[in-house]
Amino acid sequence: MAETTSAHTEVPSGGHEQFPPFRRDTIASQLFWFAITFIALYIFVAKIGLPHVGGIIQERHDRISGDLAAANRFKEEADAAIAAYEAALAEARTRAQIIASETHSRLSAEAERTRKALEERLNTTLVEAETAIATTKARAMENVRGIALDAAATIVARLTGISPAETAVADAVDSALKR
Repeated sequence: MAETTSAHTEVPSGGHEQFPPFRRDTIASQLFWFAITFIALYIFVAKIGLPHVGGIIQERHDRISGDLAAANRFKEEADAAIAAYEAALAEARTRAQIIASETHSRLSAEAERTRKALEERLNTTLVEAETAIATTKARAMENVRGIALDAAATIVARLTGISPAETAVADAVDSALKR
């Protein structure tokens, strides 16, 4: 039971009509309606479409001009801000150098005053120490002279068996101490 299908591509024979735009009897009306449609489309585009597109183009041009003007204004403001920043930075550096110089001068002056005060105290202490040493040396020398007198008199007495005169021993010890 096999069924077969077939397709037919035949066109029924009958009259063969011409494509409507190519008919000779309708060409005049087609040209008339073409002219009316073209004029209507031209008027629509000229009166509505082009002004609308022109308005959009003008609006975009104005917006771009405004944006460029705003960008230039912002650039000028940024340049002014940068110039102000650089001026403030230069001023701050100058002030910092002045402050550092003043601080250095002040600290140097304080250090110099402290050094001078310390030197004066050290010089005073040194003078006092030298005076104390001289006093101690003078006392020691007095004791040394007394000891030297006793020792010289004792040595001469033991060596010679004769006690020397105190004035002779004093002159000899004074003479030896002066050298």
